[in-house]
Amino acid sequence: MSTFIFPAIIIGILGFGIFKKVNVFDAFLKGAKRGAISCFNILPALIGLVVAVSMMRASGILEFLSGALSPVLSFFHFPADVLPLALLKPVSGSGAIAIIKSIFETSGVDSPSGRLASVMLGSSETTFYAIAVYFGATKVKNIRYTIFAALVADAVGIIASVILCNVFFK
Repeated sequence: MSTFIFPAIIIGILGFGIFKKVNVFDAFLKGAKRGAISCFNILPALIGLVVAVSMMRASGILEFLSGALSPVLSFFHFPADVLPLALLKPVSGSGAIAIIKSIFETSGVDSPSGRLASVMLGSSETTFYAIAVYFGATKVKNIRYTIFAALVADAVGIIASVILCNVFFK
């Protein structure tokens, strides 16, 4: 059944276009052109994000912060090896995936770090990536309140992840 859903959607769109007497191919080409223009408009922001994430990971600042904040984090039952995930997730989803993979390999999937990392990954957003893509595509320039609200939401997601993991997995 599921193998027929995607072809059915395509046939439905084509049929609806023909029924409404719309040149479906021309409409498709116009949409593809606008999509390509949007890609070129957001490309500088995405390149900036990739460079920033690469610099953060290569510099070792994430590991330094984890080590320096370890005593404070342990008081809140926050494993220090999960801190890089909390710091990098708002910036890069692929960077966060690489970090969670290393947490799984070093600590294990069912470890407190693995569980917290899993819950945290699902309860936060790649804030700066989403802002770069969506606001870049719509050419919105004033994003000050959006960043603040999104980072507060990320912080709430991280705190809730710690609390929930301590309640359910201890």
